[in-house]
Amino acid sequence: MRLAWGRTRTATFYGGTARSLILSLKHGDRTDLAVPMARWMRRAGDDILSRADLVIPVPLHWTRRVRRRFNQSAELSRRIAAEQGVDHGAGLVQRTRATGSQKGLSPEQRRANVAGAFACPSPDRVEGRRIVLVDDVMTTGATLNAASHALRKSGAASVDVLVFARVTQAGDVLF
Repeated sequence: MRLAWGRTRTATFYGGTARSLILSLKHGDRTDLAVPMARWMRRAGDDILSRADLVIPVPLHWTRRVRRRFNQSAELSRRIAAEQGVDHGAGLVQRTRATGSQKGLSPEQRRANVAGAFACPSPDRVEGRRIVLVDDVMTTGATLNAASHALRKSGAASVDVLVFARVTQAGDVLF
């Protein structure tokens, strides 16, 4: 997979306490956890955030957002942007179609699942800007890559990625 983003920063690896925090935020309505998680992410991504023009969350499709009532990535990115003093670009990249769950899919299946699923409705707002794309978890990077591709296609000067946790297998990152 050719990456559409530049640098990646992560606060931790997925497992143990990090896994519990993410699942509690995402599925347990514990939006209060976004405060410390965003703080850890901000520290981990200080070098990329210091040069950013925009912080943008990986979007959920509207149907999933309605079911969940919030986007965990937007909860994190909003706090990161505010603490860093950088513009928050929620809505500048959108998930244009509902995609199935990535859980249990191979890397190839994950890429196919999210291919073409993102678009930038206002390319003039991302053109020439340095963007940090925020998500809670990176497994293979397929979702982040598809969203980064949409931003780059819309003229973003650069896209870097900041995640709370990376999934690893036997110590190796899966992308």
